[in-house]
Amino acid sequence: MENAAPAIAKPSLSKKPSPSFRLRNGSLNALRLRRVFDLFDRNGDGEITLDEMASALDALGLGADRSGLEAAVGGYIPAGAAGLRFDDFESLHRALGDALFGPMPVAVTEDDDDEGDMKEAFRVFDEDGDGFISAAELQAVLKKLGLPEARNLATVQEMICNVDRNCDGRVDFGEFKNMMQGITVWGA
Repeated sequence: MENAAPAIAKPSLSKKPSPSFRLRNGSLNALRLRRVFDLFDRNGDGEITLDEMASALDALGLGADRSGLEAAVGGYIPAGAAGLRFDDFESLHRALGDALFGPMPVAVTEDDDDEGDMKEAFRVFDEDGDGFISAAELQAVLKKLGLPEARNLATVQEMICNVDRNCDGRVDFGEFKNMMQGITVWGA
């Protein structure tokens, strides 16, 4: 039996929300959403509790008001569950996307959207906008996400080397795109 998702009021935002909240390509969006889910699910039990969500949002500098978070997210947690399972998290994400940006268009050309989504994802890592992802930029993003790999620059440099085909010590868009196209999404 499926629970009816609660209505989500359109949040008031001080600035225009980023379109990267919801990528147009379904498989790339599912991959990104699964990664976010796994990051938030600190103990790996397959559920994101309100405490785990609050901690993750705090780590990202988004400061989570516990009562506001419970009001917004609580309706998506099934009765008897300790937190959001991936399907619940996906429903919450879809509802927030619809509230912020309107419903997702049904017909999109996949090739154009794949390229645009890849460029958008690349820009998240290319913090200085020079067209390359350096080890320092990758480390900064990993640190914001609270990933342990961010603690060791040598580990981050190794991650760069695994993708850096021309051996210039940084990742360009072509290398990033090849890496992303080689990712397999299990269970998405």
